[in-house]
Amino acid sequence: MSHQREKYKITPGIYITLIIAIGCSLPGLYNGLTHGNLTPIIGVLFYGIAIFAAAFMLSWAAEVVQIDISESLAVAILALLAVLPEYAVDFVFTWNSYGTTPEAIASHHYAIANMTGANRLLVGLGWPFILFLYVYVKRKKEIVLDQIQRVEIFYLLLASLYSITIPLKGELNLIDTVILVTLFGLYTRRAAQMETEEPEIVGPPKIVANMKNLPRRIVTAVMFLFSGGVIFFVAEPFTESLIHLGEAYNIDKFLLVQWLAPIASESPEFIIAATWTLRGAANSAIKALISSKVNQWTLLIGTIPLVYAISGGVIEPFVLDDLQHSEIMLTAAQSLFAVLIIMNLKFSKTEGYVLLALFMAQMIVDTIRYEMMIVYLVLAVVMAVLNRKNLLPAAKFALNIKKKS
Repeated sequence: MSHQREKYKITPGIYITLIIAIGCSLPGLYNGLTHGNLTPIIGVLFYGIAIFAAAFMLSWAAEVVQIDISESLAVAILALLAVLPEYAVDFVFTWNSYGTTPEAIASHHYAIANMTGANRLLVGLGWPFILFLYVYVKRKKEIVLDQIQRVEIFYLLLASLYSITIPLKGELNLIDTVILVTLFGLYTRRAAQMETEEPEIVGPPKIVANMKNLPRRIVTAVMFLFSGGVIFFVAEPFTESLIHLGEAYNIDKFLLVQWLAPIASESPEFIIAATWTLRGAANSAIKALISSKVNQWTLLIGTIPLVYAISGGVIEPFVLDDLQHSEIMLTAAQSLFAVLIIMNLKFSKTEGYVLLALFMAQMIVDTIRYEMMIVYLVLAVVMAVLNRKNLLPAAKFALNIKKKS
């Protein structure tokens, strides 16, 4: 993909921002490599800041890569890379969850807590945040999505419908892996066929964008490797610090892992989306968040049984307990309702308020999981009826089914 690029103006503040991001990641990376003996609260701060800083660098590299490939594919790749911290944290829990020791049983518990918390946070808080930010900045009443966003919407709908079967059978197995990873592959393949206008590059990515082709690609690759390396070496001590923090201060560790861990691991999506929204590119912002949701609800949840099987060296399903069952059901119901809201390619303030209110209710009162699940499913049925005329067009566009001439 060739581009006639302008030379971007580089200000001292851009270099300072880049230096700060690198500097903030180094203490956590050093302690992650050397297994530093940090107190729980210092560990959470050091490792959390390192993940947050790496998320910035990851988002910058993902933005620059749009120079060389189609924007729709870049957004899909960006979304995949943006959830890398979430994958790292969840894979640590899943990898350590095989066995019958107290530590393994706890990790088994936390793997689903982290995954469901991150998903509900992304949709219940992330989507409304971008909507309200856009409404405030641009004085609009809603975000109007593009036709090409039917691709993300359709594959998220399929993933959401399928995810309801997981708690019904009480386990995640390798069949789920095949189906969900295949959905992700089909989505990525369709995204690669799309072509839209890319967002304007701002901030530290300008430094790399000004380089010639070969140096730019090398530096971009180094940024990906460095930020990915930080996340890889920091993810495990970060999760351990979270657990120790809960023990030290008598905090419910399940809730700590479910809601505090995703604040750091979900930061790439929020950073990228908020940056684009402030530039007025709300379509690209919400596209990135929907794509991240597709990633998490296909590839992330689909690879949990695979990681579990590899860690144990045997082919066994990842069996769900009662709490995990209710958590996945609630998350699947929220996902289904959310995707049906935007099926008509519009995301209004009213819909944003409903998503946010329901999210806050089930987060604050965590004992009403099944009640909230029923509310989400009832509302999903209502939205399916209201938007029924948009279901077939979304399927045809996402599957690239063209009208016969």
